[in-house]
Amino acid sequence: MLDVAAVAEILIARFGFNAALRDALVLLTALHDLGKVNDQFRKMLRGQPYQSNSHWCVTEVLLNAHDDVLAGRLGSKRLRREPLYAAVAGHHGQPSKWTGNDDHVLSVTGAEAVRDARAVIAAFLDLWPVASLEAVSREEALALSWWLPGLVSAADWVGSNPDWFPAEGSVMPLAQYLTRARAKAGVAVQKAGLAGVGPKADRLFGFDLRPMQSACAEISLPDGPMLAVIEDETGAGKTEAALILAQRMLCAGKGRGLFVALPTTATSDAMFNRLKHEGVIGRLFDAPPMLTLAHGKAGLSDEFRDLIDAQENAPEDPSCTAWLADGRRKALLGDVGVGTIDQALLAALPTKFHTLRHFALSSKILIVDEVHELGEPYIAEVLERLLHLHRQAGGSAILLTATLPLALRKKLMATYGGGEDDPAYPALAIAGGAARRDLPQETGARGPVRVERLPDAGAVISLLTDLARGGAACVWVRNAVDDAIAAVQALRSAGIEADLLHARFALTDRKRIEQATLSRFGKTGQGRAGRVLVGTQILESSLDLDFDVMVSDLAPMAGLIQRAGRLWRHMAQRPAVARPVPAPVLHVLSPDPAQVTDGQWLMRVLDKGAYTYPQGLQWRTAKHLFSVGQIVAPSGLRGLIETVHGPEAADVPSPLEKADREAEGKAMAHKSHAWQNRIDLSKSYREGSGDGRDADYPTRLGEASRTLALAQIRDGRVTPWGGSWPMAEVSARKSRLDALPLPDQAHPAIAAAKKDWPDWRRDSVTICPVADDGTICDGLSYSAGFGLRFA
Repeated sequence: MLDVAAVAEILIARFGFNAALRDALVLLTALHDLGKVNDQFRKMLRGQPYQSNSHWCVTEVLLNAHDDVLAGRLGSKRLRREPLYAAVAGHHGQPSKWTGNDDHVLSVTGAEAVRDARAVIAAFLDLWPVASLEAVSREEALALSWWLPGLVSAADWVGSNPDWFPAEGSVMPLAQYLTRARAKAGVAVQKAGLAGVGPKADRLFGFDLRPMQSACAEISLPDGPMLAVIEDETGAGKTEAALILAQRMLCAGKGRGLFVALPTTATSDAMFNRLKHEGVIGRLFDAPPMLTLAHGKAGLSDEFRDLIDAQENAPEDPSCTAWLADGRRKALLGDVGVGTIDQALLAALPTKFHTLRHFALSSKILIVDEVHELGEPYIAEVLERLLHLHRQAGGSAILLTATLPLALRKKLMATYGGGEDDPAYPALAIAGGAARRDLPQETGARGPVRVERLPDAGAVISLLTDLARGGAACVWVRNAVDDAIAAVQALRSAGIEADLLHARFALTDRKRIEQATLSRFGKTGQGRAGRVLVGTQILESSLDLDFDVMVSDLAPMAGLIQRAGRLWRHMAQRPAVARPVPAPVLHVLSPDPAQVTDGQWLMRVLDKGAYTYPQGLQWRTAKHLFSVGQIVAPSGLRGLIETVHGPEAADVPSPLEKADREAEGKAMAHKSHAWQNRIDLSKSYREGSGDGRDADYPTRLGEASRTLALAQIRDGRVTPWGGSWPMAEVSARKSRLDALPLPDQAHPAIAAAKKDWPDWRRDSVTICPVADDGTICDGLSYSAGFGLRFA
């Protein structure tokens, strides 16, 4: 218990609590395992028959039973102490399951243990004589009840490591032991990668700053926690602007690290690689920081694996300890974390150890990129609660967006006390504080993007064939994987070199294809002339690509603007005179919005891609975009977004009214689902949290998916596709897979391959051997070139 308290003293020091409150929280942390002073726990250790009696539940009961001892030193009201007792007892990732029957718990614990627990409390009080809760308000006690379990969990995971805290062989006074524990804790925290780094005010970038970047370098910062919203067009350097602002916030004491949250695994990997290699992280801090990657596939990133324990060979560069890399939750404790937004949103959902995520993020400036992609009602509601939680703990945040509707911007800014409707764009605004709305609106070197409608897939194939033969680098962004596969087949039949990228590739193949795509169509890509890339929505933001010609299936306005950001993107590398086409044009595959005769208006042209987005939203986008005929960035973006996504959006034609009402109902249901799921901050941790698995409280809603692990059979053995089981995984819609006769998991070869898997993985992942001709089962096949295909 004192080992953990010694670690907590180091971890809590950076949060700026006054000495009385700091020591009170450390004292409570020291008492987190008081419930192990317990007759049943002693019997368990001795191998004797014992009655189940979870020690963390007993901790809460013993603290309440001896509240008179604690009250004599800590002061304050009992209703303010009790939430904190429950908080330290909840250090195993969930509130204790205490039923309120103290007498029964104490009886099972044993009279001797109850007396000894009182003695322990009295002895520990002497170790932190200035500890006091007297100045803590009811609201502060509630807020601390959500934060404190995370501190205790982090300290417990370090302080319970026997390599760093080996058992002492001699008996000594507690004060003497605590002195020794403090010395060990300093070393342990360093080895875990939690020692922390300080901010540095060096110039971050050697180039001349763009207007938004200059605004971030100049805008006045308010006192206390703050929320900034950066709105600018795709490719305007918002990431660099956010880092400039974050550096100033770090130097102002508004955080001691960063967590950069992105919408997808691919965008997280790309950002991680940027921060690792561009040197900006080293210029933010006075010592090399711990840099972590946090998402479900982080262990498969070569870039991240190369960083683990790299300080031994390159102590001047960012690195990551093996302790931090061991799990997504721990990764959030690093000085600088990069990961999916899901890892942050889980802090606001009642999942196991969500308080550890909250504690880890509370010391960070939370940078959320591509916020417009989080506008789906369920995600938006959870994000709002996350920002409330972050501010409650004194955390600050920066939101980055190109196409955020004003209503959602106002809602999110209100979490920090100020939301506005000002339509200026580009804009930099601090909630309840300063704003910059005088930023230049001149269109860049690319100029306006003309918009033209294509009536059917045949017209698209004809256009791309002609332009590719003329040397243009082309892309067709499709809404559905099946449609993307069909498009590639049609283009190849026409003699065009067409590449394919979508989400239904095994991870090993997807990574290979993504790298090849970047090498060909990236900023410095080679061999792009005359080639066509066909991809799905993952092209909207995941990769930094540049095309001469773009075709897109009709999508909501925000998505089309994002997709158009990959058109004539890098004008310094490829100026207009070097392009094989005279001007940037966004060709949109869409039916005529003026000719809506029935509810099948969109389906006749887009096939499966017609079901990806709400049809009413699609129609509003088509009607307005084709009437305007161009995308002018940045000055015209606000008008495009608000006309379609804002409250004054046009009514749909009568044949689409039913689908539009159903979409509105679905959105309200998703919002209601979020309200039910997210944690209740009006209550204490014990009353407002839960003990669910991450899967029980999703960060996003959508059709359920099912994970397959592709395999090959060699000499009667099942081996993973691509060499490892994680790299062999691919997911698809559960409803489609459930209708197929997938391989029997009881087959001896498959069962043998799964025998060492953990139970959750064995139950949730289906091994699917792929025959030499690509067949998996009737109706399903796989190839490295096309991915997973349904008949």
